[in-house]
Formats: sequence, structure tokens, C-alpha cells
Amino acid sequence: MVTDAHIHVQPWRQFRPSALERMTAGRRDLDRIHRLFDDPAAFLKFLDEQGIDRAVLVNYVSPDVMGFTDEVNDFVGGFCRGHEDRLVAVGGVHPRLDPDPAASLERIVERHGIRVLKLHPPHQHFFLNAYRDGGSLPQLAALYGRAQALGIPVMVHTGTSVFPEARNKYGDPMALDDVAVDFPGLRIIMAHGGRPLWMETCFFLLRRHANVHMDVSGIPPRHLLRYFPRLAEIARKTLFGTDWPSPGVISPRRNLEEFRALSLAQETRQAILEGTAESLFARR
Repeated sequence: MVTDAHIHVQPWRQFRPSALERMTAGRRDLDRIHRLFDDPAAFLKFLDEQGIDRAVLVNYVSPDVMGFTDEVNDFVGGFCRGHEDRLVAVGGVHPRLDPDPAASLERIVERHGIRVLKLHPPHQHFFLNAYRDGGSLPQLAALYGRAQALGIPVMVHTGTSVFPEARNKYGDPMALDDVAVDFPGLRIIMAHGGRPLWMETCFFLLRRHANVHMDVSGIPPRHLLRYFPRLAEIARKTLFGTDWPSPGVISPRRNLEEFRALSLAQETRQAILEGTAESLFARR
């Protein structure tokens, strides 16, 4: 089994023009991508071609940076419906714009079958620990608490973003140290492993907190051991992911082939390709 823990199947018609331009620069397969995003059956055939058994479809709310409204939850829920054995619906709420994000999380879980919550601080413009010490977003504590109670993992973008209007000061994963301490039952996934500035911070957080995991999407697999030379130590908390079709990611198969070419023990490779994913995304 191979799980791609980070694929962006999104409502492409919602993209803001500036974000769409950045997302599609240099791609020659846009017509096919659009067809796949409109047809779950075609997308499943695409996964078969790519050697991917299960895909985690990442969506989040970012109207002012990317153009995505809370309608992404209806989109991804509908896209995955009937295919939950192979597709994992990731949805979003906006902690800064939503007056009650905890209630919204419960609603999208019940109504749309959302199985993972995605937060994107550089695109949503907030610090992950802004609920502490009189911070600007006290409602974050209720959101984390509700996700913990519902058993919903929280995937957090860590690292930089090249999209217009992104604010990269929010990409430092160290703020998750507070979240992991305050909500020890909350399963946290650091997307992108802090690339390219905060890999060491992610490695520290993975070793410090039992409830913290990461995916390595967006990192060229051929460079993975340069950034995480002790990858084997954290394999059981690490997820393979591609970030397709983000800029620079040609295909899931290309990333999978590069990953399999790394000098890794079979046990390490198996944990990253499927073992960690099974513990986080198995239907309960």
C-alpha cells in the first residue's frame, strides 16, 4: 500500500487569478488536471496509473489569498463520497474570520464527512498559538479542543509559501510546541516538514511530542536525506506526500520513484509510505 498524504484536489474555479497564475506556471497538463478535478472516477484511475493506493485530498479556507471559501468542504466531501477507502477528505475553517471555528468544524465533519482539518497560517495570517497569553485568537483553543474530542487530525502548513499575499512569518512550526503541550490528545501533522527553513525545528518537535507527525510533501525526495539525515528515527511519525499539482511537482509517480530510490531500510520505507498513514487516516 502507498498513501500520498498530500494531494491538492481543489475547486480550481475558485482560485484568485494571481494564485492561479502562480499555481499553473509552466504546466502543460492543465486540461487533464481540470478533468481529474471534475471527475472522481477519472481521478481514481489516475491514482492507479501513478501507483498510489490512497490519497489525502487537501483543502482549506483562504478567500483573501487563494480564493477558497468554506465551499471547499462541500466540494471535497462530495468528491470523496463513496470512495472513502481510497480518498481522505481534508477540509478547513478559517480561525481568524470565523467567529466560532469549533462549531464550524463539527458541522463540516457531520455534513461533509471531513476527516482531517487543514490550517494554513501563511495563507490565513495567524499564529498557531494565538490563543495563549491574551492572544488575538482565543477561539483557537476551542477549535483544537473540538478537533481533539472528535478525533480529527489537524494538518498544519509549516514552512514558506511563494503565493502572492502569503505571510511567511506565520510558517515557523515552533508555535506548535504550545499546541502539542496544551492538547496532548490532538493528532498534529506538520505539512512539508518546515521546508526550506525550519526542518530542524520539525525534527525537534517530532522527537519531543508523541502527538506530532509530519508529511514530506513539497520536498524533492532526492534531497530528503540531506534535510532529514536521521529520517529512520522518525519514520513511524512521517508520511509520504507529493503536493501534486503544486509548482515543481510533475507527477506523484515521479516523486514515488525518487523516494523508492533512496537508501532506506525496507522497514523505514514501509512506515513512511503506509504505516504512519494507516495510524492517522484509517476509517474508524
